[in-house]
Amino acid sequence: MRHLLASLLITAAACDGPSSLDEDGGAPPMDAGGGEDAGPPTGLPSTLGPSDRPANFVIPAAHDGSTALPLLVLLHGYSASGMAQDIYLTLSRTTRANGFYLVIPDGTVDGRGNRFWNATPACCDFDGTGVDDVGYLIGLVDEAEALVPVRDVYFFGHSNGGFMSNRMACEHADRITAIGNLAGSGFRDASACAPTRPVSALQIHGDMDATIPYAGLAGAYPSAPELVARWATRAGCDDVVTPGEPLDLDSGLAGAETLVEHRNTNCEGADATLWTIVGGSHIPSLSGGGFARELLRWLDARRR
Repeated sequence: MRHLLASLLITAAACDGPSSLDEDGGAPPMDAGGGEDAGPPTGLPSTLGPSDRPANFVIPAAHDGSTALPLLVLLHGYSASGMAQDIYLTLSRTTRANGFYLVIPDGTVDGRGNRFWNATPACCDFDGTGVDDVGYLIGLVDEAEALVPVRDVYFFGHSNGGFMSNRMACEHADRITAIGNLAGSGFRDASACAPTRPVSALQIHGDMDATIPYAGLAGAYPSAPELVARWATRAGCDDVVTPGEPLDLDSGLAGAETLVEHRNTNCEGADATLWTIVGGSHIPSLSGGGFARELLRWLDARRR
């Protein structure tokens, strides 16, 4: 985790695919910095949060000021940044084209000069600063909801950002509908997470991940299947795994390499899904806008 470089996020990404959920290639073009063209004026700020820690606020083309739209918060991995994560995942352009508000914050910088989120004891406040990232992030949600009508709140993170998304769902289940976690994990002890209501969870993990192993790490964090099973149990789901159609997410691997497993039988308002990228690494070669489309499609199907 300590050696995860932001530059790898950028070079690993393939950004040449269409980014609309309808695959019509209708998303706005990216500017030179990886963000969106300005688009029509909305009168809304382009950043949220305190002046010493601003977060980018991306407004979808569907914004009309009255229709409630979903809000997604994107959390970067350790040593990366919000911009690098957005370039890797092409989420700005995909959310703009498909009616999601997007918030892109940055973690604080540790003694090694790396940005991090204070998510769990294992990851990644290595200096023990105790920074209140939970309070900071829910504050961004509060600010966004004061500006625009929001239908559902989703969090998605990579690696350290995935750990942080998990923690946010544990502590703010009343506000968060669903989370996505790419190559991250959660608390070692299941009892450390006690959500007040069910939250849907999507775990995406390469089974060859050498940084955050798919099989977990004893004394630090659970395996990918165990984390999914925990969220399903919290939602009251039966201990039944239902296979779904495989997905082609990683352009560096042949065919539809990602196995899909649902835990969605007799659940109570939420469910859990595992996408296992067979042969996938910690930073998979995600297939242009295809991954972003699949992620938004999964999130959008989980509404309260």
